[in-house]
Amino acid sequence: MKHTWKALKDRFGDRDGESITKEDCRAHTAERHKKGIADGTIHTEPGHLRMVLVWGEKNGLIAKAPPVERPKKPEPKNRYMTREEARKMLAEARTPHLRLAFHLMLATAARVTAILELTWDRVDLERKLIYLRDPSDAARRKGRAIVPINTTLLAVLKEARTGAMTDYVVDWAGQPVKSLKKGIATAADKAGLDGISAHVFRHTAAVWMIEAGVPMEEVSQYLGHKNSAITSRVYARYSPTHLRKAAEALDMGIYVVPSGSSEPAKENTK
Repeated sequence: MKHTWKALKDRFGDRDGESITKEDCRAHTAERHKKGIADGTIHTEPGHLRMVLVWGEKNGLIAKAPPVERPKKPEPKNRYMTREEARKMLAEARTPHLRLAFHLMLATAARVTAILELTWDRVDLERKLIYLRDPSDAARRKGRAIVPINTTLLAVLKEARTGAMTDYVVDWAGQPVKSLKKGIATAADKAGLDGISAHVFRHTAAVWMIEAGVPMEEVSQYLGHKNSAITSRVYARYSPTHLRKAAEALDMGIYVVPSGSSEPAKENTK
């Protein structure tokens, strides 16, 4: 919310809440589009403005919260990495902190901010758990779960722990890392891959879990979603069994494959 307010305050900061109009919202959207801001971000900002106005109404600061217009929420991006592409990204991560960050994003499905804010006191190497949510942070953090550490990540973390120079898991030259954007872009360019961003790592992790048949509820918990309906809406189509029963219900039965056979389908003579 604090980050969002930076984008809203110039236009709405000194305004009386009830005076905000749809035209103001449209002007904000147009301005953000002109600056090249992502559609998802532009969709979120007016939503946060609406939350503040509704809060003001409930607490008697304004008589009524005005309607807030915002652009349609963009469709989820479909880009995710194959395992071969992920290996290429890891191979092109030439610095230890970048390689560690890539492993963390793939193995925890966490958002990049959660990875960069992760401190060693929330990494339990004995119990093999990572606590992505900082208990000392009173702010509500989107999608931060407690996730297990798999075998590969455990080895990577143990190696990183021996050379740690700060309390932060991902550090560089004795300082916490503020952004991975440039590092990801450089590695992707060297790997010959297009469309790779920090969010693609999270999306990739989710798709891999779904493709492996992990129950939607477990994937939802791993991603830190509030409920599995959110997860299902975005990721169900990646499940090998998604809509399979529905498709079979429409089968005319003209061709059959003998049970347990690898033979091509044959005409059903029954």
